[in-house]
Amino acid sequence: MTAWLNIVGIGAGGLDDLTPSARTLIETAELLVGGERHLAMAANDRARKLAWAFPLDGIVAEIRAAQDQRVVVLATGDPMSFGIGATLTRHFDPAEMTILPAPGAFSLAAARLGWPLHGCTCLTLHGRPLELLHHHVLPNARLLILSHDGTTPAQVVGLLRDAGFEQSRIHVFENMGSASESSRTGSSGTWDTSPVDDLNTIAVECIAGPQARYHPRVAGLPDDAFVHDGQMTKRIIRAATLSALSPLPGQHLWDLGAGCGSIAIEWLRATQDVQGKGARATAVEKDSERCAMIAQNASRLGTPFLELVAAEIERALPDLDDPDAVFIGGGLSTGALVDTVWKRLRNGGRLVANVVTLEGERVLLDAHARYGGDMARIAVSHADPVGGLTGWRPAMPVTQWSVVKS
Repeated sequence: MTAWLNIVGIGAGGLDDLTPSARTLIETAELLVGGERHLAMAANDRARKLAWAFPLDGIVAEIRAAQDQRVVVLATGDPMSFGIGATLTRHFDPAEMTILPAPGAFSLAAARLGWPLHGCTCLTLHGRPLELLHHHVLPNARLLILSHDGTTPAQVVGLLRDAGFEQSRIHVFENMGSASESSRTGSSGTWDTSPVDDLNTIAVECIAGPQARYHPRVAGLPDDAFVHDGQMTKRIIRAATLSALSPLPGQHLWDLGAGCGSIAIEWLRATQDVQGKGARATAVEKDSERCAMIAQNASRLGTPFLELVAAEIERALPDLDDPDAVFIGGGLSTGALVDTVWKRLRNGGRLVANVVTLEGERVLLDAHARYGGDMARIAVSHADPVGGLTGWRPAMPVTQWSVVKS
């Protein structure tokens, strides 16, 4: 297959820093695609020039229509690092493409700091919510962050302060690789929050203060990590439930009767990548106050892409994409819901349901007889004061049914 689609990464130094072969591709292109700034650099008056317009569907269609021409897409830095190259490989066969990267912001920042790149978490806040950082701000973590604009460093500093990481070291690099490159260094607690140049990259050495708030990524967060009204899957049961659901990247969870969203949120925390993607979770909850709790918890715990459906379960299901895993934590009063979910569950998918009532247990026993799987009763007791002594106070036992559709 002939490579007709060329993607050329351009650093802050412009065309002068490109290799001769990259410059030749630009000079001989019949269609040039890129931002206004990059198109203005291109010394090729014969080519048709196409500036980015969002959404990208129209641009992608024009590129596809020009596959009998020499097409060059101009990108910033490394096109495969949160760049247009990663987008275009979803629409075109990589065998049709030639990708020539320039040193990206992550590589340049790591080189300036002497940080091994493989030991850093590389993130982007360009067009993405700041709340994604909550998932990555952990003691001793090193973060490299692409900014959305000149206000992003101040927003990152504010998040660090609020999380109790005011001792963290911040490095902001402006216009890296250009003649006007500059940098600032300081601590998040004393950082000057005035705006910087829009083209900037942030590096953070996360240092937890004495009041720092953070959570590990393993299943079973403390109950008080969530805003809730008491109706939630408690920590030990939640850890067992997530284990049975087996979160995997790229898969889709239905959390039915989601309560405060704890199962869906921990599913995402176990699987999401640096873009906040990696898996999907849809929380279905009919109570409006609990929906507000779910939204708040998703933001606080770094999973802002949680999909929330405020509706009765039976009304919501027809509009949802088929799931790879389903958790039924509420609304299980008849076997009809189990049958509906089973039909929609993809092959190899996991279904887990928890109940505490005899009526719910009867539904699970019937479902177990029809579909197989495992039944377990989980009983948890906590040590509580008894007078001047200490004794065990049992919680209501939970009956759990889990099954894999094969």
